[in-house]
Amino acid sequence: MMAKPLVRPKNGLAAIGHAAVRGGVALLLSAACAWPAFAAAPLDAGRDRPAQAKEDIQPEAGTGLSQRRIVRARDYMISSANPLASRAGARILDQGGSATDALIAAQMVLNLVEPQSSGIGGGAFIVRYDAKQGVVQSYDGRETAPAAARSDRFMKDGKAMPFWEAVNSGRSVGVPGVVAALGLMHQQHGRTSWASLFQPAIDLAEKGFAVSPRLHALLQDNQALRRQAAAAAYFYDARGEPWPVGHVLKNPAFAALLRRIAQGGPRAFYEGEVARNIVDAVASHAVPGDLSLADMSSYRAKARAPLCAPYKAYSLCGMPPPSSGPLAVIQMLEILSHTPIADLPPTSLQAVHYFSEAGKLAFADRDIYLADPDFIDVPVKGLLDKRYLALRAGLIKPDATIGRAPAGDPVGLKAVRGQDDSPELPSTSHVVAVDRGGNVVSMTSSIETAFGSKILVDGFLLNNQLTDFSLSDVDAQGKPVANRLEPLKRPRSSMAPMLVLKDGKPYMAIGSPGGAAIINYVAKTLLGVLDWGLDIQQAIDLPNYGSRNRFTELEKGRLHGLAAPLRAMGHEVREVEFPSGLQGIVLTPDGLEGGADPRREGVAAGG
Repeated sequence: MMAKPLVRPKNGLAAIGHAAVRGGVALLLSAACAWPAFAAAPLDAGRDRPAQAKEDIQPEAGTGLSQRRIVRARDYMISSANPLASRAGARILDQGGSATDALIAAQMVLNLVEPQSSGIGGGAFIVRYDAKQGVVQSYDGRETAPAAARSDRFMKDGKAMPFWEAVNSGRSVGVPGVVAALGLMHQQHGRTSWASLFQPAIDLAEKGFAVSPRLHALLQDNQALRRQAAAAAYFYDARGEPWPVGHVLKNPAFAALLRRIAQGGPRAFYEGEVARNIVDAVASHAVPGDLSLADMSSYRAKARAPLCAPYKAYSLCGMPPPSSGPLAVIQMLEILSHTPIADLPPTSLQAVHYFSEAGKLAFADRDIYLADPDFIDVPVKGLLDKRYLALRAGLIKPDATIGRAPAGDPVGLKAVRGQDDSPELPSTSHVVAVDRGGNVVSMTSSIETAFGSKILVDGFLLNNQLTDFSLSDVDAQGKPVANRLEPLKRPRSSMAPMLVLKDGKPYMAIGSPGGAAIINYVAKTLLGVLDWGLDIQQAIDLPNYGSRNRFTELEKGRLHGLAAPLRAMGHEVREVEFPSGLQGIVLTPDGLEGGADPRREGVAAGG
């Protein structure tokens, strides 16, 4: 389908991404949602691109990926994982709201239309550029473990219990942090009233929204959700079948809850009836948890100093620990700067090899050193030291893999740190926004696995983020694991909301869902824009590949002919579904350029 010319509606809103008029996603734009129409933006010539790189990013036949066009706007933009969320955020921006305001409105809609991924029952990390002060800020809305939690929480007979047994229980639920983080940021940077930012989601919850193909497919495959009575009553019909694509799903309980938070502020979520409902739901699960009212009322989001490091002509900024994402991404890019990858075609054998090797080295360090810095010393400075990373890069061979990479030892801690092998599965969402004033936000939010703990309370799902801790407190050698579970501790994450600065000004905002693979997705996209000269949509569209220090993963059906030569170099290769959900914006002298991942339903919108 060809994109339509840019049409600027009378209300000032401009472009929305191409996917809004493709296939099943069009069902999301139903009559139940009274939003103004958007038109797709044309693909401009843009700046010069390397011819070889252009050739490499053409979509292969049979991949099932829609062809997206870069979205351009002059004054403001938002890119999120769902067209309805992007529309809500774009309207706020069009009416003079800040990027912070738009992000809040979009997140509330995402909770409704993408409940498998994020929402007020989970946590978030946010990185923000303040145009007036010229500084980067970060907000930690990660969940915390209950005060009663102990390190053997997920142990059985002296061993870690099966992962899914840990997930689908009241024990996996941490204190949600999204509402507190958004409230803190709005208090400091909001322009639009807090209450009005909830209205788009309230209206949608009451009028209903069309079930999307992606939501339907995930509901079809999820048996654990069916076993939770409240969740089953909302997501499935009387026969236990998921609501069909296009079914208008209403959520009056969530609308009532949002009204309460809109009027009472974040404390209305953490105290009173809502908090009691959360605590009771966790306690009444067949495998009960120990979340308390005191845990809820004492939760606070944190403003942390952002993690920033130079990279060539840029400065890369992201969330510091307890997120491992930005640190690992920066490690990867700095290691890769010692290889010829910038001069290689993005989908060439050598590029995939170098990228995978750098990922192994970064993940090896991550699994030893990264955890909540309020509980354990995280050697951030040593892990990002350029001399240390140059030595790590020296381990990479051009014609053979290093196999399973060992962790480095920048500050002499390796001998006393255990390795965390816990899985981190994807169920996450990302939003980026830029307002008229040049303020930029990048937020990744999550409830951990698909549909979180499966516990539905007042129309929203609770997280299972405590399974992001190591399921055992020591490794196979008996060494204590930095990311072990402790009371009030925040679990390690791979979420990587990031900003790129050039000459001290914001140049790019990026992030993705995807569990631990977020690190590879974001690193790939940064390489695409900063080193391979692609526009943001082309960089997002690149096939996903990389290693998390176990095996080398290739996006199924996207990298034809590379598996065999990689195996010949010693790689253990697996071709897998690699469903990133990247959202990104690049700020150019001529305006804003937005991209959204064709692997999901998201779109960029601006004006």
